[in-house]
Amino acid sequence: MSKFLKGTFILLAAGFVTRVLGFIYRIVLARSIGEEGVGLYMMAYPTFILVVTLVQLGLPVAISKNVAEAEARGNYAEIKKILVVSLAITISLSILITPALILLAPLLSNTLFTDPRTLYPLLAITPAIPIIAVSSVLRGYFQGRQNMQPSAISQILEQIIRITLIAVMTKAFLPYGVEYAAAAAMGASVLGELVSLLYLVTTFKLKKRFKLRKNFLKFIQSGKNTFKNLMEIALPTMGSRMIGSVSWFFEPIVVAHSLALAGVLAGDATKQYGALTGYAMPLLMLPSFVTFSLATSLVPAISEANSRSNYKLIEYRLEQALRFVFLSGGLAVIVLYVLADPLMELMYGSSKGSYLVRLMAPFFIIYYFQGSLQAVLQALNLARAAMINSLIGAVVKTVVIFLLASQASFGITGAALGIIVGFVLVTFLHLATVLKKVSFSFFILDYLKGFLVMAAAGWIGYWVFEHIFLDEWLVIRVFISLFIMTIAYAALLLMIGLIKKDDLKRIPWIGGFFAKN
Repeated sequence: MSKFLKGTFILLAAGFVTRVLGFIYRIVLARSIGEEGVGLYMMAYPTFILVVTLVQLGLPVAISKNVAEAEARGNYAEIKKILVVSLAITISLSILITPALILLAPLLSNTLFTDPRTLYPLLAITPAIPIIAVSSVLRGYFQGRQNMQPSAISQILEQIIRITLIAVMTKAFLPYGVEYAAAAAMGASVLGELVSLLYLVTTFKLKKRFKLRKNFLKFIQSGKNTFKNLMEIALPTMGSRMIGSVSWFFEPIVVAHSLALAGVLAGDATKQYGALTGYAMPLLMLPSFVTFSLATSLVPAISEANSRSNYKLIEYRLEQALRFVFLSGGLAVIVLYVLADPLMELMYGSSKGSYLVRLMAPFFIIYYFQGSLQAVLQALNLARAAMINSLIGAVVKTVVIFLLASQASFGITGAALGIIVGFVLVTFLHLATVLKKVSFSFFILDYLKGFLVMAAAGWIGYWVFEHIFLDEWLVIRVFISLFIMTIAYAALLLMIGLIKKDDLKRIPWIGGFFAKN
């Protein structure tokens, strides 16, 4: 099995576990601090993502790409230089940004978010900044060497620590107010990041091929060309993520002010935004672990192929990724659409926001393609084009949110529609940009067959849920419907040839069975 497939399957398995653990975290969070607490948490969280984007400076992708190319040449001195220069950059940025966030937190909470209680969650996230500065560099290094195991295990460890601490910490601080409980939830995330970093550092020390601290300053001084090479990828990549982060940062601000124009009170706006971003969006984003896993593996794999001018391999990897995203994302879409209400009820004890899931789910099949397409652009030195595409999508999204959410007839639904318009536009712009650089076959008939399979499997799942085992507990009815829907989806894909025996042979735990038969 190739490094690409092996790394992808490791990240897929870890991504699935991480997402499940992340959902457990969300469930515990929602049940511990309620809809209003989740709203406060989610209003502060985009600021955290914005700060992380600034600290990382787009370096994880640049490190992954440059390390992959240096290892292909056997140049381990260059790999060390990449690490040293990257660490110097991210640590310096964290020293500047951490106190800046502490000073700006009162202004952000009182003026921009229109809810002063967001101050405490904002302050609680500041210790995570220097931790992420170092861990992001180490993740980029391991991914560049196409060793996905350390990144995978560190993500799982982070989630386990968060879940372990969230209930205890929020319960301890809730008597002081929901804002303190939301801050405690942020604190649990910080401790999770710390444990993750400790694991990455330990793994690096055990597996490194050079002494990182030896001649550290000398490597920094001689790293001018390395810095330049990193920045060629890092800055446009950061630009794309910065656009997304800034857009997400302004999203709660625009939504809050738009809902105010529509006559919604500040407290109710916080609850509605919490229902959208704390309840509905995490459910819709669950399948994106597939996209993340593929994107992470695609950058070094395509970078290595591109450095050797192997364009057939680039086309093959891209077709593999898009096909896999479509088939896995299709199942996710029908499950989320058909079972939106019972899933929300089981997870959060409330079906609030389920209508938003049904509204957005059909469009998320397009969103799931975005990560793989962006990874290809970054690997082909087209990160600047990806940044421009992201900027266009962010501007359009923000404008649509303001125009619709400010209307009483739309309200929070207008914000959901704005988010849909934004990611659909960016995905199609990415696709158009990739097609200019890479010629690959796009089998339209296969995609039409896939949509028919989705419709058929979705109807089967809906019929089972509505007509069978009605006297059983809700969790049993959901599980049975989900199981039958999945079996029907897989069987139909096999029947019409969208999944072949050769595809199954590539899956580690299934391939052995087919090899014997």
